[in-house]
Amino acid sequence: MSRILLINYEYPPIGGGGGNATQQTARAFARMGHQVYVLTAAWGNLPAEQIDEGVTVRRIPALRRRADRCSILEMLAFIVAGLLSAPTLARVWKIDVALAFFTLPSAPIAWYLKRACQIPYAISLQGGDVPGFDPGRMRLYHKLTGGLISALWRDAAAVVANSQGLATLARTHDPDATIGMIPAGADLTGIAPKTSYAQPGPINLLFVGRLVKQKGLDVLIAALAKMDLALKWRLILVGDGPEWPAIAGEAARLGLADRLDLRGWVNKDALPAMYREGDIFVLPSRDEGMANALLEAMAAGLPVVGTRVAGTGEVVIQGETGLLVAPEDEDALGAALAALIKDEPRRAEFGRAGRKRVETTFGWDIVASAWMGVVDQARARGVEP
Repeated sequence: MSRILLINYEYPPIGGGGGNATQQTARAFARMGHQVYVLTAAWGNLPAEQIDEGVTVRRIPALRRRADRCSILEMLAFIVAGLLSAPTLARVWKIDVALAFFTLPSAPIAWYLKRACQIPYAISLQGGDVPGFDPGRMRLYHKLTGGLISALWRDAAAVVANSQGLATLARTHDPDATIGMIPAGADLTGIAPKTSYAQPGPINLLFVGRLVKQKGLDVLIAALAKMDLALKWRLILVGDGPEWPAIAGEAARLGLADRLDLRGWVNKDALPAMYREGDIFVLPSRDEGMANALLEAMAAGLPVVGTRVAGTGEVVIQGETGLLVAPEDEDALGAALAALIKDEPRRAEFGRAGRKRVETTFGWDIVASAWMGVVDQARARGVEP
């Protein structure tokens, strides 16, 4: 049995895919019989400490103001609070190894535990913590933090990306770093697959994620505007972010406002119902690590229309579980969506094949077993002088 500390400034009900990955990995470790602890940010009226399916979750004050996103200042506050509290907690909990989700802001806390408590650590790369990811939005941030990120990687017992594409990007940033890959996963017990693909009304196109430029929603709106107006569809957007005003404005300009249904940010527990409501999952990203929402949609039996980018292209099998197009190609995206909107048997075929693929490759127990190999390796390696 190991005593494992997972560090992430996001943990449900706050955060996105990285927080969900932390929670599901921690729960799976606990099911394996390990003692599992999580250090995360406080938010709202959430208790400072609670037990989550066998996992001890400790929340530390970090100025967190929103559930769906976090500022640089809040990330810095989490680092400071973690540096002050983590060593004492690690000694009380007798931690053997730490696992940091996101290089920044989590890995500096793990690095300090190595110095203060002789605890080895591993890092899980999630996307935005890799220089070169989403360069339009994060170029300056990565330029300022790139040296620190490399230092934290090289000091870790292991660094693991959640897709091969993200691992390649990490090696491009630091060719001397050793980068492994363990994919993200999906909750197969909490998300039931569709049983019927017949849809008497409009086909529900579903997007789940942050409304940011990286996700390519502007391309999606342009693609939808070019489709035959006779096609009956509705776009459900689950998430929140700075791009919503631009998306809504462009949809209104193109005459699509009445076909948009913005649900906003929702609690993770509400997502299975959202997936059941969808008929086609669409992920038009310009850049991805490996989106939890994509895997969850496939677990729900949804066919996928996505872009051929890192992560997505590793999950979706072209012509078997969905359709992939080049990023930024609104014509190809519209054609793929139109084809599936008109083809119920193909939607059913893709959806069932997607569920099977997730069951055999991306279940959280499978993913967590791979992570236990990393944890065992880090623990056996110990802290090198």
